[in-house]
Amino acid sequence: MIMVKNYTGLNGVVVTSNLFCDIISDEPSIIPGRIGLLPSASLSGVPDVKDKCNGIYEPIYGSAPDISGNGIVNPIGTILPVAMLQPYSLNLPEEAKAVEEAVHVALDGGLRTKDLGGNATTEVVGDAVVEELKKILKPQGVLSDWRDLLQRMLPWWL
Repeated sequence: MIMVKNYTGLNGVVVTSNLFCDIISDEPSIIPGRIGLLPSASLSGVPDVKDKCNGIYEPIYGSAPDISGNGIVNPIGTILPVAMLQPYSLNLPEEAKAVEEAVHVALDGGLRTKDLGGNATTEVVGDAVVEELKKILKPQGVLSDWRDLLQRMLPWWL
């Protein structure tokens, strides 16, 4: 109940056993108003600036196969786990900030999927975040095409 009443007092971290983790991880969705906006991480240890911490990064919601392929799923909860992965498991804190900023700019620009009262599709919102990310990373001289974006954000991918 503390998470619901005084969420700022938790500093964004909750440690719990696996038994209640799924229930507890859904509770913070009341803060932004939708479960589709939240990332989660199951970490093998305590993240440290010097050491990488292995983890599993994912949205807090399920796969929703009943709406798959309709273009109505909010992609933000799938994008933000990348921002969690980067500082904790890849030691890339600046890249994590870039992902978060790209999401904020896209949302601040008014893009909303159906769950947030808008009419933008999954693809439109996802593409907008990628375009903002390109704008953020290009001045740093590390981005010339989408392969550079992947290499920068997920170096183990390529």
